[in-house]
Formats: sequence, C-alpha cells, structure tokens
Amino acid sequence: MTTHNEIQNLQSAFPLANGVRMPWLGLGVFNVPEGAEAANAVKEAIRQGYRSIDTAAIYDNETSVGAGIREALAETGLAREALFVTSKAWNADLGYEETLAAYETSLRKLGLDYLDLYLIHWPVAGKYKHAWRALEKLYADGRVKAIGVSNFHVHHLDDLLQTATVVPMVDQVELHPRLQQPELRAYAAERGIRIEAWSPLMQGGLLDDPTLTAIASRHGKSVAQVILRWDLEIGVATIPKSTRAHRIAENADVFGFSLTEEDHRLIAAMDLGRRVGPDPDNFDF
Repeated sequence: MTTHNEIQNLQSAFPLANGVRMPWLGLGVFNVPEGAEAANAVKEAIRQGYRSIDTAAIYDNETSVGAGIREALAETGLAREALFVTSKAWNADLGYEETLAAYETSLRKLGLDYLDLYLIHWPVAGKYKHAWRALEKLYADGRVKAIGVSNFHVHHLDDLLQTATVVPMVDQVELHPRLQQPELRAYAAERGIRIEAWSPLMQGGLLDDPTLTAIASRHGKSVAQVILRWDLEIGVATIPKSTRAHRIAENADVFGFSLTEEDHRLIAAMDLGRRVGPDPDNFDF
C-alpha cells in the first residue's frame, strides 16, 4: 500500500525503474474527438494542476492535445519539463521501422520535441517484439524519457522479456474494482514494472454500485473519488477521462482522505475479472 504522505497532491509522482518520475494521477483523452473539446480539456486539466496527459495515435486527437498543452504552458508559465506526456503506437504501426516512424508522427502532431512515455498499445502477436526494439532504440537515443507497454498480460510480458534489453517501465491496463488483476500486479511489482489503470471508473459502470456508494458516503466523497483513491493506495497510477471542468476537478480531489482497511477489504471482494474493454488475448486487431 502507498501511504497518504506519498500522494498528497496532483504533483505527487513516483520513480519509474530508470528514476524518471511519473505523476500518480493524470488526464486520459480516449474517445475525445479532435478539436476544441480535447484541447480545452487538456488546458483545463493543466490549469487545475494536472501534470500527466495520456493520449494515443488511435485516439486521433494528438494535434488537439498538443494545442491544449501549448496553450496551457503559455498561460501558466510552466516549462514543458513540468509535464508528463504519454502516447502509444497503434497496432498497424508495430514493427521496427514502422514504430520509429509512428513515434515521429506522434511528435509532429503533438508539436513536442520528446515524449515522457511511449507505449506499445496492444500485444499484437508477431509484431510487438519488433516494435519493442524500436522503443529501445528511441530510449537509447534519448528521444523518449521512458518506454512501456499497454494491455500486456503476464504471458505477453514473459515473452517480451525473453529478448528485451530494457524491461518495460509501465504496463497500462484496464483496471478497476471489478477487474483488479492481482496476478499481473504482483508479477509487475517483482520486475519493477509500474501498473497504470485505464478505464478506472469502468466507463461509469461503477458509479451506482452499493458497496462503493456506502464507502463514499462514509468519507463524504463521490464514488469516483473513492475508486481513484483506491487506485493510488494500491500503488496503481490512474488516468480518468473527463472533458468537463467540474469532473476534472472532482477527479483531482482525492488527496485529502484515506481509505480504511475495511474499505480495502470490501473493494477487494468486488473483483469479478470483468472487463468493459477487449481482452488482449481475444482482441480483433
């Protein structure tokens, strides 16, 4: 468990295996269309104190995300180095040369000189090892601060580590109270791989859950805030998605309370291994 003192505000961060510090909580922009909505969400989040922004090539909003970043930096006076920006290589671009090119495309769309974290989006059989060599090249050349994967099961990581010269620093996966992934979390912890949760609120499917509602009521918090706090306390970084200023603020208000041991016991009992996104083993790429 992480302690309250380790995660006090939106600037709280933890060290990856290479010492690069990654914020505990960030803004995800999955399914936010290109245009003003994406740019404004990013700008609002940074204005409110967020320092981690997560996008991907397949989200088709990198240009707007980059615009929001630049506008926010100009408004706030923050340096680019204050932010932690993540993007991901899509399945069609996995391969050594293809992934190198995909990285350059993402940088161009974002209008950035580097990314803080670059991920392989899905473990496409026969492709992800070639893509990983490309990420290792980008990392060795100082083009990216950290590299990792997304949606990798234990067996995918095992396979990748047979040939990898750099251990992935992050595995970003679907994780929420109905899909807690204890085996993956334990495996990753043993190897210095940090887990980051996408869809931490189960795409809103947990907001009326009676167990979580009761816990939230006891703390005077929302269910979303309880879930995000739970992520942090079990040592998982998290990137809730929102485009509304009040939701962006609510999702950030998770640093003034702690869950009890009983809260953790009740949430642990909710795990059903239930996904709302694709299973990486059965995803139609």
